[in-house]
Amino acid sequence: MTTPGRTRRDRAADAALFLLAIALTTLGVMDNLDQRPAPVPFTVDAVLGAMSCLGVWLRRRQPVGFAVVTVALSVYSMSAAGVTLIALFTAAAHRRPKVVGPIVAGAVLVPFLTPLVRPDVQVPPWWQVLLGYACVAAVLAWGMFVRARRESLRERARRVESERELHLAQVRQSERDQIAREMHDVLAHRLSLLSLHAGALELRPDAAPEEVALAAGVIRDGAHRALEELREVIGMLRAGLDRSEGPEQPQPTLADLSDLVDQSRRAGMRVLLDCQVGEPAAAPAAIGRGAYRIVQEGLTNARKHGRDGEVSVAVGGAAGEGLTVEVRNPAGAAGAGIPGGGSGLIGLAERAGLAGGRLEYGPTATGEFRLRAWLPWPR
Repeated sequence: MTTPGRTRRDRAADAALFLLAIALTTLGVMDNLDQRPAPVPFTVDAVLGAMSCLGVWLRRRQPVGFAVVTVALSVYSMSAAGVTLIALFTAAAHRRPKVVGPIVAGAVLVPFLTPLVRPDVQVPPWWQVLLGYACVAAVLAWGMFVRARRESLRERARRVESERELHLAQVRQSERDQIAREMHDVLAHRLSLLSLHAGALELRPDAAPEEVALAAGVIRDGAHRALEELREVIGMLRAGLDRSEGPEQPQPTLADLSDLVDQSRRAGMRVLLDCQVGEPAAAPAAIGRGAYRIVQEGLTNARKHGRDGEVSVAVGGAAGEGLTVEVRNPAGAAGAGIPGGGSGLIGLAERAGLAGGRLEYGPTATGEFRLRAWLPWPR
């Protein structure tokens, strides 16, 4: 088990315990001196007590070894008894009880083993033995409490880190879903325009060269834009959605609706735009982008599934009232033969729901297909 680098607090705690060990050892030496022991055992006792004090600096790297050596030294050196308590606390704070148990068993036997190696020492009275056992139990309980608290803090830190990683994964998935919705709306719109232009060329093989060149230019430009947008999204997905590497592409707003309608008009669609919003640019970015995507999907569906006829787009609302977007087109079989996955309207409904709005779509009694959405527009 490796020990992480010590902090300033750890160094301060080690210094405090080292001073405490010196104080306890000094008291033990003085107590032995009052009993007038023999010179040689007394000197060895004091030296072993001093050596046990130096082991405090190794307690974090070798808690078990420190405890075993200190308990062994305390069999001969009574002045090392105080350091033994520090060693038992350290072992209990850093190791599991099943590792500390044998060491504690050895410490319990110390009062009875000392007279065997030192004939000048008698077995202490029973109350001193019980007092020593009480001190051992107290430091063990303290050490186990410190270990349990440390484990609890580590578990809490791991849980927080796990929750943070889960949140990041959810954010990344949400970003991917958003990108998928954006690409569906954008590519479906552009590819339907390309299909419409190509269909016009197919139906008019005798068109003037100028008209053919103009339609081919529009098709080339639309294909180029679609490839660029697809390349950008694939690059974002490969880069792990790291958008810090470059600026994001400007997102469409409510003010860009007229340009969107003009693109469809240039493709041959008859689109009537009725925008009753006084200042489209003043609409919140999220609301404007949502309205743009709704109109974009409505025009795409009109090209895919609607009969030839005029498509009407109505946008109205204001701050505090909400924004209403409605797209109507004659219902019928697919006029341009453009395939579709049928998930565009589902994605729009989800987009509107996430924004706090609602979306309705379906055929009307007058033979039209109506797409209507309401988005909240706060004051």
